[in-house]
Amino acid sequence: MYEKKGFMIDPDLLQMLCCPETKLPLQEADDLLLKELNLKISEKTLKNFSGQVLTTPLEGLLVTVDGSRAYPVVENIPALLADESIILKR
Repeated sequence: MYEKKGFMIDPDLLQMLCCPETKLPLQEADDLLLKELNLKISEKTLKNFSGQVLTTPLEGLLVTVDGSRAYPVVENIPALLADESIILKR
């Protein structure tokens, strides 16, 4: 395992994970995206797929390989629920 962006994920586990909606593989978000989304959270302008305004800063994210959706990592556990995903591009 390795540590990056404040969370740890086993590379073998990451290879098995996919988006529950699109079935696309997931990868770790880069620091720039994480900072950008955390800024939107601090401004109270970021919503998840279900329309809930996010209020807690993100410690990590997994993003679909096409960059369309992101899934928060909470206490080192990816929250792979469609309603908790963040739509990045339409």
